[in-house]
Amino acid sequence: MEQEAIITEQKAAAAPQAEVKKEFTPRTDRGPRGGGRRPDRRPARRDRGVKPEFDQKIVSLRRVTRVVSGGRRFSFSVALVAGNRKGQVGVGFGKATDTPIAIEKAFRDARKNLITVNMTKDNSIPHEIDAKYAASVVEMRPAPGRGILAGSSVRTVLELAGLNNVGAKLLSRSKNSANNALVAVKALKKLETTKIRESK
Repeated sequence: MEQEAIITEQKAAAAPQAEVKKEFTPRTDRGPRGGGRRPDRRPARRDRGVKPEFDQKIVSLRRVTRVVSGGRRFSFSVALVAGNRKGQVGVGFGKATDTPIAIEKAFRDARKNLITVNMTKDNSIPHEIDAKYAASVVEMRPAPGRGILAGSSVRTVLELAGLNNVGAKLLSRSKNSANNALVAVKALKKLETTKIRESK
């Protein structure tokens, strides 16, 4: 009897035990070990079909150097013009160690300095204006049916402001694109205090 009991125990030990199947339950929360699916932290992509409200164009991009005790430190200085082509335009400046960051800073600065241009019905200016900023001097006048007659960054300001049929002349020899853009904005700002004569 004892031998039979021993043999029975040996057979039971040698026989493979039935596997107990556990029901799988997916984890939806992140535990202390960080298990489970991580949330998607990537920024949502902008819809390519949506056009931004303000257009921008860089008029000056320079690499500047600052000398410190440890050596030289390089950074990028950006001047750009932003406008919605519907009468609003502005010039902004930005500086950073990386070009995209400097452009973003300049765009934010340009939006802060937006001006609203008083335009006639045909998207022109009502009368002749001139302005001076630093060494830059500009003169603008209506040019019916001739489009935009301007050069340098003055043309960029007029285009992004949505103006048409305007002639502009830089009376100075300044090649500073940033100052030329600023003098154009200063000239257009004078129209804010004048009353527009409706074109017939």
